[in-house]
Amino acid sequence: MASHTRSNSFPSRAHPIIEEANEQLCRLRSSAATSTSSSSISHKLSGLQDLHECVERLLQLPLNQQAIAQEKHQKCTNELLDGSLRLLDVCSTANEALLHTKACLQDLQSIIRRRGCESGVHTSEVRKYLTSRKMVKKTIQKAMVNTRSTFSSLNKETECISIVNTLRNVEAITLTVFESLFSFISGPKASTSWLLVSKMMQSKRVACEEEAEINEFAEVDAALKSVKSADNVQNQLNNLESCIQDQEEGLECLFRQLIKTRVSLLNILNH
Repeated sequence: MASHTRSNSFPSRAHPIIEEANEQLCRLRSSAATSTSSSSISHKLSGLQDLHECVERLLQLPLNQQAIAQEKHQKCTNELLDGSLRLLDVCSTANEALLHTKACLQDLQSIIRRRGCESGVHTSEVRKYLTSRKMVKKTIQKAMVNTRSTFSSLNKETECISIVNTLRNVEAITLTVFESLFSFISGPKASTSWLLVSKMMQSKRVACEEEAEINEFAEVDAALKSVKSADNVQNQLNNLESCIQDQEEGLECLFRQLIKTRVSLLNILNH
């Protein structure tokens, strides 16, 4: 009897799935300040997929379903649906930016393979690619403004039931990772673009030391403005294409998981 009384005095332990979700959140928050190299972005996208798979399992727990259903007419649960739609929109924007860049990139690769780079920046294909990059950057800048606005609204939201607070935290870290992805795709600001050209001309030893911080998008932008060798440019275009492919695959998996989460929320709130 005494033993039973003592055991009741201990706080109840969180469900293992909740603990896993909190661990995933902590890992992603820790990685948020790391470099925005292509490998780190891919790692963060993979982490997001794991987190959202965990969220899907959280939403299958009967207690969480009951808690959300009981709050279905409250502002906080309506905000969950809005948030799930926001994440799908942001993911689509990122994927479209990659698809658009890849299409122009492949056109440029085809021309360079056939003609080389003798005409440098005066080729219409290079101009077309650089123009497309400006369009992508404008789209991304708009998306980033919207993302920061969402951060402000999330921070102002009042406390709600535990599962809703968890899902808000998941939305916030997801937007943080997408902001890193958007920054990576945009590359450095124009004022620093020629610094990249200078870096590319440094010794192989220095280049190897800075390899982890390479931004393939920015490298190609800079190389096309100071093209000297068709082979060198082609190599950088190939690197960028590989980088885009990796990020596309990560976004595709994440998008499917985001759809599952939204469907689960709709099912809970419609019953």
